Amino acid sequence: MSSTTASKTLQAILPGDFSNEDFRRAKLAEIDASCRTPVLFFFVSGLLWLLAGTLFALVASIKLHTPGFLAGWESLTFGIVRTVHLNTVVYGFCSQAAVGVAIWLMCRLCRVPLVAPGIVTVANLFYNVGVTVGIGGILAGDSTGIEWLEMPRYATPILFVSYALIAVWTIITFRLRAERHLYVSQWYLLAAVLWFPWLYGTAQVMLIVEPVRGVVQAAVNWWFAHNVLGLWFTPIGLAAIYYFIPKVIGRPIHSYYLSVLGFWSLALFYNWNGMHHLVGGPLPAWMITVSIVASVMMLIPVLTVAINHHSTMIGHFGKLRHSPTLRFIVFGAVSYTLASLQGVLSALRSFSEIAHFTHHTVAHAHLGMYAFFAMVMFGSMYYILPRITGREWPSNALISVHFWGVAIGIVLYVVVLSAAGLQQGRMMNDPTVKFLDVVKFTIPYLQIRTVSGLLMALGHAAFVVNFGWLLVRMFAPYRKPVVSILAGAEIASPSGK
Repeated sequence: MSSTTASKTLQAILPGDFSNEDFRRAKLAEIDASCRTPVLFFFVSGLLWLLAGTLFALVASIKLHTPGFLAGWESLTFGIVRTVHLNTVVYGFCSQAAVGVAIWLMCRLCRVPLVAPGIVTVANLFYNVGVTVGIGGILAGDSTGIEWLEMPRYATPILFVSYALIAVWTIITFRLRAERHLYVSQWYLLAAVLWFPWLYGTAQVMLIVEPVRGVVQAAVNWWFAHNVLGLWFTPIGLAAIYYFIPKVIGRPIHSYYLSVLGFWSLALFYNWNGMHHLVGGPLPAWMITVSIVASVMMLIPVLTVAINHHSTMIGHFGKLRHSPTLRFIVFGAVSYTLASLQGVLSALRSFSEIAHFTHHTVAHAHLGMYAFFAMVMFGSMYYILPRITGREWPSNALISVHFWGVAIGIVLYVVVLSAAGLQQGRMMNDPTVKFLDVVKFTIPYLQIRTVSGLLMALGHAAFVVNFGWLLVRMFAPYRKPVVSILAGAEIASPSGK
C-alpha cells in the first residue's frame, strides 16, 4: 500500500470503528466493562482531590484580599494553602483524570480489553498514597520550595513508581493491540506516558536528590514546570480532543497530514520553552533567546491543531447544545489555542517586562491548566462514564450548572486577572507609583477572583453530585437502565437483570 493510500485510509477511519455493527457493539461493551473498575478508581479519587483543591483555592484567594482570614492557623498561611491547592489539583485531580482517560482511550483504540489490570491497580494505590504523603508533608512544612515540585522527597519515589507502572501498562497494551492502524490520539498518549517519567525523574535527580547549583536550578525548575504541561497534560488533552470530536459528531478528523505536522512540531518545539520564564534573570542570553524562538515556533502546532479541530467541527456546531462532551471538549480546544497564543506573547522580552511577576501570569497558568486541560477531562468523563457504567447521567440540570459554573468562572478569572496584571505591571514599572498603591489597585480584582472561584466550586459540586448519583444507579434498587446514551451511542441498553 502506498503512503498516500495509507494516509487516506487512516483519515477515513473514525476512532474505534468496526466493520460489523453487532460485533462492534459487543466488542466495545467488553472493552468498556473491562475498564470499569480501574477507570472509576482513578476518576473517583481524582474528584475527591479536586474537591480538596477547590477548598484550598478558595482559602488562598480570600487571603489575597483579606489577609486576616484564618490568620490564627499557622498551617494555613497563604504560602502553604496555595501550594497545597496547586498540588492537589495538578497531581491529585488532573493527573488521575488524565490516566483514567488514557486507559480507556488506549483500550478502545487498541481494540483490546484491559490487560494486566493488576499493574493499573497497583499504580492507582501507589499514586494516591504518594499524593497523600506529599500533601501531608506540605501541610507539615516540608515543602521543597521548588515550584511544581513542592512535595517532599520522601513522597516522590512513590509517585515515580506509579508513573512508571502506567508507562509499562501502556506499552504492554500497545504491543498486544488488535488494531494495527494507529490513530492520532495514540501518538499523543504514547508520547505522554513515555515522556513524563523521564521528565519527572530527571527533575527529581537534578533538583532534589543531587541538586545542581546556582542559576542552573532555576533553569531545570522551569524546564520541568513548563514541560509538565507541554509533555504530560497537553498530549493527553489533545489525544482526547482528537478522539471525542470525531466520535461525537460522526465524521473523521479533517486532515491526517495536519495531525502529523501538529504532533511532531509539538514534540520538537515545546521542550525548549521553559527558559522564557527567566527573561531578565542571570542566565546566558542565548538560552533565553533559544527559548523565546521556540515559544514563537509553537505557533506551528497550535495553529495546525486549531485549524484541524475547527475544520472538523464545521457544520456540526449545533450539536454543542445537546452533547455535554462536545461542549466541554470544544471549550477546552479553544482554550488551548488561546493559552498557547498568550504564551507566545508572554515569551517576548518586551511583553515580559510588563506582565512578569503579575497576576497576568496567574491567569495564563489557569487558562492552560484549567480552561484547556481540566475542561477536556470533564468532557471526556461525560462520554466515558455512561459507557463503563451502563447508566445515563441522572440530571441534565446538574450538567448545565457544572458547565456554566466552571465556564463563566474561568472566563471571568482569566479576563479579569489578565487585564489587572497588565495594569499592575505598568504601575510597577513606573518609579513614581508606590508599591502600596499597586497592591490597593489589585484588591477589587482579587475579590472578583474569589467570586469566580465560587462559581467554579459550584460547578465542581454539581459534577460530583451528578457523578455520585450515577454511581448509585449502578446498584439495586436504584438501577435505571440506559434509554439513550449521549450522541453517538455505542452499547446496547442493559437489561437491568
